[in-house]
Amino acid sequence: MPTIYLSPSTQEFNPYIIGGTEEEYMNLIADAMIPYLRASGIEYVRNTPDMTAASSIAASNAGNYDLHLALHSNAAPPARSGEIRGTDVYFYPTSADGRRAAEIIANNLKYIYPNPEDVRAISTTTIGEVSRTRAPAVLIEFAYHDNLQDANWIRNNINDIARNVVQSLTEYFEIPFVEPGPVRVGVVNADRVNIRNRPNTSAGVVGSLNRGDRVEVDGETFGWYIVRSNGIEGYVSVDFIDLL
Repeated sequence: MPTIYLSPSTQEFNPYIIGGTEEEYMNLIADAMIPYLRASGIEYVRNTPDMTAASSIAASNAGNYDLHLALHSNAAPPARSGEIRGTDVYFYPTSADGRRAAEIIANNLKYIYPNPEDVRAISTTTIGEVSRTRAPAVLIEFAYHDNLQDANWIRNNINDIARNVVQSLTEYFEIPFVEPGPVRVGVVNADRVNIRNRPNTSAGVVGSLNRGDRVEVDGETFGWYIVRSNGIEGYVSVDFIDLL
């Protein structure tokens, strides 16, 4: 299963014009992403508010991630405070995977941002969470938090933003997007069952289960359950799991 390093902003010193901070709102978006990530079979490791950009990069580089995803909001230069709107999705110019992820995310955010013409994917060499990560990286500046309309858009659309970004991740990883529901418990009804990293019988095997094993079921897609067992997450055919 794909694994991302999820890095919401740790900038508690960046205030929103409507109250609150960049750190607060980006962590709300990250919180809202978690059910969608789990339901769609995307594993994640997440930074914490007491970290910095530098320590987030170091933690990301210490692991083996398929994508580093940083969540931020923007602010205009003081002379233009409150005047600029838009969404910028940054990637490193020589990273083909970073570019592809950024373009998918930007294209999908156009469906929910009020001014889709102001959503763009941009290459950069100056942002550390894009230029210094070992994994392909994307940094999203969702909107301008010093602009009243943009700040209100973020505040009023936390779940829609989270859902949209996870949809983009499933498109990038070429796996189905699954709406989250209540976590259910299932029991294996066959002697030996493979857990696969994609919902098809030719996909790679990431683990196995035995008759009577219990699993957490996060979602269902096209005849496959997304299950978790002993730290392993993947797909198992619905034929081999009985829900309790």
